[in-house]
Amino acid sequence: MASLEVVRGELAEAHKDTRLNLQSVLENNSLTPAQRWGVAVACAYASRNELLKKAILHEAHQALGEQAEPVIEDSRAAASLMGMNNIYYRFRHMVGKESYATKRPGLRMNRLGQVLTNKVDFELVCLAVSAINGCEMCVQSHEKVVVEGGISEDQVNDAVRIASVIHAAAVGLES
Repeated sequence: MASLEVVRGELAEAHKDTRLNLQSVLENNSLTPAQRWGVAVACAYASRNELLKKAILHEAHQALGEQAEPVIEDSRAAASLMGMNNIYYRFRHMVGKESYATKRPGLRMNRLGQVLTNKVDFELVCLAVSAINGCEMCVQSHEKVVVEGGISEDQVNDAVRIASVIHAAAVGLES
């Protein structure tokens, strides 16, 4: 099974900062282990690099033990839902027409209400994926929910730091 050490070894010298950051953001932050690995797993799925995804899944299983499965399942669901929602809501925001803002999305999002871990952590994972996908409306919406749910701005910042480095690693592995 691939590990993050293997991924870091695959990153070329041009990606030295990403290689260093990939280790530090997952070790030194204010998130709980479930939050940290939930964000990392969802962002690996969102970044679409198979080697990185396998390594993050392996590390998440190692770090979380019996807790891993619900965290991973919620992370997979968040990556998929944000893959849909971020496109839709980013379009509505970018087009800038009131007529689209009043149209019914008609997109099923039942999984948002059926989390296996907890709602605030799920929303934090959605926030991180939304940052990767570049949806301003979704980032703002999820940030509001998590802060109102007791997540600190430092924790939000750390989740987005993880998202940025996971995405950078995926880009580095592809280049």
